[in-house]
Amino acid sequence: MRYSIWSVLKQGLRSNRDWKPAWRDPEPKASYDAIIVGGGGHGLATAYYLASEHGMTNIAVIEKGWIGGGNVGRNTTIIRSNYLLPGNEAFYELSLKLWEGLEQSINYNAMVSQRGIINLFHSDAQRDAAVRRGNSMLMHGADATLLDEHDLRQICPFLDFENARFPIKGGLMQKRGGSVRHDAVAWGYARAADLLGVDIIQNCEVTGFIMESGKCVGVDTSRGKIRAKKTGVAVAGSTSRVMGKAGMRLPIESHVLQAFVSEGLKPIIPGVVTYGAGHFYISQSDKGGLVFGGDIDGYNSYAQRGNLPVVEDVCEGGMALMPMIGKARLLRMWGGIMDMSMDGSPFIDKTDIPGLYLNAGWCYGGFKATPGSGWCFAHLLATDQSHDVAKAYRIDRFQSGAALDEKGSGAQPNLH
Repeated sequence: MRYSIWSVLKQGLRSNRDWKPAWRDPEPKASYDAIIVGGGGHGLATAYYLASEHGMTNIAVIEKGWIGGGNVGRNTTIIRSNYLLPGNEAFYELSLKLWEGLEQSINYNAMVSQRGIINLFHSDAQRDAAVRRGNSMLMHGADATLLDEHDLRQICPFLDFENARFPIKGGLMQKRGGSVRHDAVAWGYARAADLLGVDIIQNCEVTGFIMESGKCVGVDTSRGKIRAKKTGVAVAGSTSRVMGKAGMRLPIESHVLQAFVSEGLKPIIPGVVTYGAGHFYISQSDKGGLVFGGDIDGYNSYAQRGNLPVVEDVCEGGMALMPMIGKARLLRMWGGIMDMSMDGSPFIDKTDIPGLYLNAGWCYGGFKATPGSGWCFAHLLATDQSHDVAKAYRIDRFQSGAALDEKGSGAQPNLH
């Protein structure tokens, strides 16, 4: 069933009796051409592009829980491509272009809203860094606009421009950035992949990998053995635990990142705004809630819940940036498990085990990378070659000294 205004009208006239399930609930087959472990945004996008771009339809996506129950439904929904380094900028620009055509591609309303993103700066040094970043973006085909204080007062009059300690001097804006409904991304990719023949198997936990002569030929699961010619792993914060079942130790730590939503308010925030004097970012959802977040909790954890000191820290950042937020009531909060790499950049690469491929280490950037990650991981699985824009995302880059340290924070995952 194709979604359109006509199908909505037709079903409305028939009391909505004939809507079909968005995707099937199949039993796992004994073998597939490819298995994707992880039914989040990256895993589903990979399966969809394997089927739509590479003609591989004998594929299974294996998810321990339910579709939308992981990080793809536990984030602040921001999309952007305002990166500095060549190894990142080209990739995230590809991802943003895929976002721009996503709804037509998968025939699903993902609520892609390109309202713009503004990164504020508060000092001359930060202005210089913003100019350098903006120039890099323009050189890679992205858009970037430098705003001064006057421009910001017109766009965001609610900011605290009189803060003597952290005066707002301007910002770097990417007009094509914005936000997307995170749940809709998972549902849309799942439905589109299913329509192309991909089996989406929920409530199926991977308990081990099937190894023969040093090669991965499938997975052991709570629903039996499933063999495959190729196995791709995209499980975000659970990467270390899952890959540990294959005997691999990765340069990744798992940390909790909290997000918050306020009560519904009338439109206030024009797009996405990030604080340059602290780690705080905010946007407004279609329902009116203020969606915001900040730093990760500074300890290793696999729990989808956070700690109160970070709640206080995030709220302090919000109050320093826009004191009016103190009048809003907090409606809900949640935590996602971040797979923090040593340099803050991801991995899309073959492992040293033949037949086993890895997509991990996305830190804060996982949601915005969803289409680009799926596109490049699908290319790797289908061709055994890294996509041109993902060649820097090698697992062995630390051995070769080719770290991709976007923030310049060094090899400390908790700082990324």
